[in-house]
This record gives sequence, C-alpha cells and structure tokens, in this order.
Amino acid sequence: MSNLQFQNDLEKLVEILPQRIKQCISFEQMEDAIEIVLDLGRVPEVRHSDGRIEYLCTTTVEDKDLEQIIQMIPEFTSDNRSGIAGTLHRISAIRNRQNKVVGLTCRIGRVVTGTISCIKDICLQNKSILFLGRPGVGKTTKLREISRLVADELNKRVVIVDTSNEIAGDGDTPHPAIGHARRMQVTQPEFQKDIMIEAV
Repeated sequence: MSNLQFQNDLEKLVEILPQRIKQCISFEQMEDAIEIVLDLGRVPEVRHSDGRIEYLCTTTVEDKDLEQIIQMIPEFTSDNRSGIAGTLHRISAIRNRQNKVVGLTCRIGRVVTGTISCIKDICLQNKSILFLGRPGVGKTTKLREISRLVADELNKRVVIVDTSNEIAGDGDTPHPAIGHARRMQVTQPEFQKDIMIEAV
C-alpha cells in the first residue's frame, strides 16, 4: 500500500477521535504506531512497534470522549470488537463490571505488500502452512498477501472466514488488499466453525 493510501486510511481512524485528541496527532508520529489507547481517567497514548509509548496530551480521557468514538463506529460484537468500514483498523472495548465501556484500543491496520516473496514457492505447492508468532510480527499481513496471490495470480477460488474482520477489514466491502478473494464475516466467534463449513 502506498504511503498516500496509508495516510488516507489513518485519516479515517483519526476522524473518529475527539477534537482535543485529534489535534495532538501528526502523521509522522503515526508511521510506526501500532495502536492508540484510550482508557478512562488516563492520558491517551500511542504505542509504537518498537515498544515505545508516547503520550498524546496532558488531559485524561473522559466518558464523553469514549462515547463520541462509540457513536461513530459500528456496534461492538459479542467479543467487544468493532472497526471502521473500508479500512483494516480494529477497535476493541474494555468494559467494567456493569458492562460500560471504560477503555478503547484502536489497532492501526496496515497493508504491507511484497512480504510473501520469500515464501511464495511454498504457497504455490498447494500444501498447508502454519504461522506462529507473537502479535505484530506479520501473520495476518501474510494471510492477506497469500489470499491475494492465490485468488489473483493463480485464479483460484478463495474464501476468507474473517472472524474479527482483521484480514479483510470492517464493513460490507472487503479491503482491496485481499484482491479478488471473497470474505465471509462471522457474527460471533463461536459460529466460526459453522461459517467455515458453509464456505466449503
């Protein structure tokens, strides 16, 4: 994905933030950011891929800030996840014991192309592949690339069972990063196996 496309997608995420938080964000500081964390009563923060935490402003997150964001995104699913249509950004909610949202984690989704060149020959062997690794190392990125490769370059039928919309993004139209692969969304994580059977 081009830098311009990333900037456009990032603008869609920044757009849902309250103005006082939005004005503290610059595109340059977000280039290696992995998430924006907004917890009630705490200062908003940006977490970077190298482990750095950067505080966005000096004022703490209030109920009205969280409410504003919640009003601008689709309703959370049973696993407390939502997203922004047309992007790969994911938003997770933390709730208190009364089920009220007291924190939001806005995970920044990126498309990184060319990441499977080193394993392309394995992908073309028509065998199963198992990806293991800690969060943020590129497992989902590789899945997107493989889906696009198999669907577009090999002209195979590819269906992604997207349990939390992190592979093909949120909304009814899948993100262009998956190429011509199709996507089936899962309404609740416990239904994943049923949707997989349906896809087959």
